[in-house]
Amino acid sequence: MAGTGLSGEAKRRAAGILWAAWQEGRHLEGLPEDCRPQTVAEGYQIQTFVAQLSGARPVGWKIAATSKAGQAHIGVDAPIAGRLLADRVKDDGATVPIGGCIMRVAELEFAFRIGESMTRRSEPFDQIDVMAAVASLHPAIELPDSRYADYARVGAPQLAADNACAHYCVIGPAAPGDWRKIDLAAHRTVATLNDRPAGEGSGANVLGDPRIALTWLANELRKRELRLMAGDIVITGTSLKPIPVASGDRVVGDFGALGKVSMAFADSIG
Repeated sequence: MAGTGLSGEAKRRAAGILWAAWQEGRHLEGLPEDCRPQTVAEGYQIQTFVAQLSGARPVGWKIAATSKAGQAHIGVDAPIAGRLLADRVKDDGATVPIGGCIMRVAELEFAFRIGESMTRRSEPFDQIDVMAAVASLHPAIELPDSRYADYARVGAPQLAADNACAHYCVIGPAAPGDWRKIDLAAHRTVATLNDRPAGEGSGANVLGDPRIALTWLANELRKRELRLMAGDIVITGTSLKPIPVASGDRVVGDFGALGKVSMAFADSIG
C-alpha cells in the first residue's frame, strides 16, 4: 500500500479490527497489509475511527514517547498523540484492571487541564500561547497498553492507529496555585511500588520539559485541524523509566510540592 495511501473504507476496517481486539482482550501481530497505515497521519485517521467506535466521550489527550525510555519501550523515535476516553480516566487512588494487559508498566506523568480552548490558526503556537490556556497542573499515573503482541516492532503508524497505547490513567488533585513558578524541567518525581522505592525521574525526561511536550501536542493537533479544548486533560509522557507492575500492586507518585497520586491494580474490577 506504500505510495498509494489507504482508502476511507480500509481505515474504517483497520479501526474495526483494533476495536474488536480492545473489546475481546485479543492481541494482534499487526493490522492486515490491505489496511495497515504507512504513515503516522494515516494512523491518526484510524485512531479517530477507533475512538468513534468506542462510543466513549473524548476527554483529552495522551502523549506517548516523550522520553528516551518511553521511546525505547515502544520502539519509536518521536512522540505520538492518543485520545483519552472518559471511561479510562480515573480519580486518584483508583484500582484499575490489569488482566489481559501486556505492557504492565506504570508511568508517572505531569498532566495539564486546559481552561480555555485554543484558537484555530495557521501559524504555530509557542509555549507562552499554550500555557496561557492551561487552568491547572496535576500529578498523574498511566497504565498504557497495546493491542499488538509485539508492540515494540509494529512501528509508529500502527501505534498511532492503536491510540498511542492509551489504556488507563489516574489524575491527582490540582497542584497548588504557585506551580507556574516551579522549574518543571528540574522538578523531581519519585515512585514507590508497594511502599518500596521504584524509581526517580524529572520533568526533563518529558521532551526536556512537560510544557514543551504540551506545546508539541498543541501544534500536532493544529496540523490535523484539531485543537486543545477547554476541559481537556493532557498527560504528557513518562517522567521516569516505566515501572513493571502486577495484580495486587499499588504505585504512588510523589511530585513533591506538586502533590501525590496513586494507582492500584487488580486482575479485574467488578
